[in-house]
Amino acid sequence: MPEGPSIVILREEVAAFAGRTIERAEGSAKVDKARLVGQVVRGFHSWGKHFLIELEDVSVRIHLLLFGSYRINERKDATARLSLGFANGELNFYACSVQYIEGPLAEAYDWTADVMGDAWHPRTTLKRLRERPRLLACDALLDQTLFAGSGNIIKNEVLYRIRVHPLSLIGDLPAPKLRELVREARTYSFEFLEWKRAGVLKAHWLAHGKTTCVRCRIPLVKVKELGRSRRRAFFCERCQKRYGDTTQIATDNPSEVDEA
Repeated sequence: MPEGPSIVILREEVAAFAGRTIERAEGSAKVDKARLVGQVVRGFHSWGKHFLIELEDVSVRIHLLLFGSYRINERKDATARLSLGFANGELNFYACSVQYIEGPLAEAYDWTADVMGDAWHPRTTLKRLRERPRLLACDALLDQTLFAGSGNIIKNEVLYRIRVHPLSLIGDLPAPKLRELVREARTYSFEFLEWKRAGVLKAHWLAHGKTTCVRCRIPLVKVKELGRSRRRAFFCERCQKRYGDTTQIATDNPSEVDEA
């Protein structure tokens, strides 16, 4: 699933289409595509993992889900969920969710939750985390109401870098460590963005997809489904400290808020 930095790159790549008129709209998405024809693109935005196309009287929300992709001025050998044609180019989105957002985008999203946004507010995130002391650290970093745009790569890398075990309880983290978690989530997201642009993201992974701890020189633990979010995890049992007793919580039913 593309994480926030990848959606920022998409937003940058399509910037040239801003101000252009949609001349064709088609695809398999179950929305009124005729409504889009003739509308001018006011702008492109990103919120977490959502790519947003702002038009004159409606906005289009694209969520690339687990296997979604896009093509700019070219097509895949597959039916697009949404294909938008302009006078001098086209945008094609595949295997994704397409929805319309009525009304101003400013009212549709909590922009302070977007970990890569200008309106990101770490103090607000800290407050929200403290209100959920029984939340697991691995689930917190996947909760889009707290860290919109953070996904499994960011989760694994942030927790490894700050030496926190993924099954730690948020309420048991010392205040400095909780602030470090919030700060590193944003810092690493922007590092992810720069490495992704340069095509060297995987070369900088310390934990995600790795087998050995670079600090302890022992095998990393790999778990296929960890926490309530049931996502893949890589971590070191020696240098990533586990805060709180989370034995029962870790085996509870999956939550409904993980990778929105």
